[in-house]
Amino acid sequence: MRPVLAIFLFFLTLSFANAQSYSIVDGRAIKMYQEGEALTLIRNYDEAIEKYQNAIKREASFLEAYVKLAQLQITQGKLEDAENTASVGKGKLGGKNASNKNRADIGWVFTNLYLKQGKFQEAFNEFVTVDPLFEESFRQSHYYSEMKAQMDFLTTQLGNFKQIEKERLPEPLNEFQLQYFPVLTADGEQMLFTKRDGIGNNDKEDIYMAYVSPEGAWSKPQSVAQAINSPYNEGTCSITADGNILIYTSCDAPDSEGSCDLYIAYKVNGMWQRPKNMGKNVNSRSWDSQPSLSADGRVLFFSSNRKGGYGGNDIWYTVMQNEATWSEAKNLGPIVNTPKDEISPFMFFNNEILFFSSNGHPGFGGMDIQLSKVIDGEFTKPTNLGFPINDQLDQVALFITAQKDYAYFTELTTSENENDRSLLYRFKFPDEISLGENLTVTEGKVFNSKTGEPIDATLSLVSLANDSTLYQFKADGKTGAFTMLYPEKAISGLYVEKKGFLPKIYNVDRDNVKNVKDLKVELIPVASGEEFIFENVFFEFDEYQLRSESISSLSRLVKFLAENPNVNILITGHTDNVGSAIYNQKLSLDRAKSVQEYMTSHGFHHGRVLVEGKGDNEPMVPNTTVQNQALNRRITIKIL
Repeated sequence: MRPVLAIFLFFLTLSFANAQSYSIVDGRAIKMYQEGEALTLIRNYDEAIEKYQNAIKREASFLEAYVKLAQLQITQGKLEDAENTASVGKGKLGGKNASNKNRADIGWVFTNLYLKQGKFQEAFNEFVTVDPLFEESFRQSHYYSEMKAQMDFLTTQLGNFKQIEKERLPEPLNEFQLQYFPVLTADGEQMLFTKRDGIGNNDKEDIYMAYVSPEGAWSKPQSVAQAINSPYNEGTCSITADGNILIYTSCDAPDSEGSCDLYIAYKVNGMWQRPKNMGKNVNSRSWDSQPSLSADGRVLFFSSNRKGGYGGNDIWYTVMQNEATWSEAKNLGPIVNTPKDEISPFMFFNNEILFFSSNGHPGFGGMDIQLSKVIDGEFTKPTNLGFPINDQLDQVALFITAQKDYAYFTELTTSENENDRSLLYRFKFPDEISLGENLTVTEGKVFNSKTGEPIDATLSLVSLANDSTLYQFKADGKTGAFTMLYPEKAISGLYVEKKGFLPKIYNVDRDNVKNVKDLKVELIPVASGEEFIFENVFFEFDEYQLRSESISSLSRLVKFLAENPNVNILITGHTDNVGSAIYNQKLSLDRAKSVQEYMTSHGFHHGRVLVEGKGDNEPMVPNTTVQNQALNRRITIKIL
């Protein structure tokens, strides 16, 4: 039984316990009842239940005793016993001594009972029936206000329940006593989860992983790495879309800032490196746990009960400054966080939708999964995912694949004859819950064009509309392999960069990069005479002024020259064959000069950025189609 529920019902009991008159006059029965009240106050529930039962045995029409007995049975999770008790009590309401208050008390018990059973329509109907009977003093209470808010929420949900089919993940998964908090890489091929062998104090947590085959069969789970799992507790982890950055919770480690801290580990050349505590900017002296990384690992969300929040547990976030430092953690604010608990954040792969669990926002009872969208940099008012994703039990975590096909979660099973088990499940995510535009997940490799060796280059997908980085990943230094996510509608450029090499620039749509499943990227070492196409530099039709969408590429050329102070470049303009040769030559030169002016405005001497215009003299492809003509209208950069 959750302590919160016990305290909640305990105070409910008090709200009805101060009556000075009873539905019976038998003094001995009333004395037993009062003894039960005293035992309830010190939380000796078993003996209190016995007192109430004895009072009912002595006086079968003792309505107040039925109420108290049923409430304690709900508190102990004995819902079937509580329903039987309340039903017998309800049958006694026809007696001559029954009052409207007795009817209200029994109705309140049934309303709470039905909510705990997940019978939401019955709970709503019962509340509507007895609501007019509640005394005005009770209507002013916190308990009534919360119940009224939940009933108002149910009016928006009843009749709109979604159809989902929960599927327990097959063997060899779910082989442990407890496994929970599943997360997957963007390709859906690797799952990580927290494994625990029992609920005793000496049963530690570890992070385990499994792989799925193309046929859908899962490998036997194994420890994620010896460098990660230690004699201390490791669990509730988050991993980047490409599987190369891992953040997890570790408790009571020697270098901990508090009870539980967040740690970070990087995979380099296919091997997990030794993890590091994320430091005082992220961790506190309190509980810090349940991390969720943005897809590329640049923003981290997590739950903490540190000072400065709005309730017990709040959602906080921190931003990566570089691979060594993170910004000071900030509270996500009162739109998401409430005076109660918000835990288990999950930022979807598009970096625009945050899921989290809360008992402070309208819900069905306990912890419910909520959704908040990021619009213009602000989080919107959360919405409940609805039934049956949420129900009367606690829903504490949800993970949705980048393909938006499945949602993974944990379900706790409890029985009187067996120990608790926590198992991994999934269901097809409902189409009616919008997750924004579709994402394409692709993979590729970066290598040296001269030697064929792999390169640990940085790949950035940048919105050309506002020069914002949508995703940033790093290729593996051992294999050159990388993962990239492409939003369906974003007008974007892909920039592949490594110091000592010429940058490779793609226009994602024009180059059809998002449809390439195994993109081979060749980077050319910086050397005199080498040349690359300066993609994503835009001009108005028949004009030479740079458009704002060019900033992403221009800023990267600035960075390239800054990193290579001994390099001088030649900026060459090219056109298609529309128009006269003289006109095209002048237009191409003017466009090259526009790029030159941008560079000199950022501190580079004219001598480092020379220009020329070739007009239509050096087409890449024959000017036979509109598409070919577009390819021939370009700027190239040559190393001098």
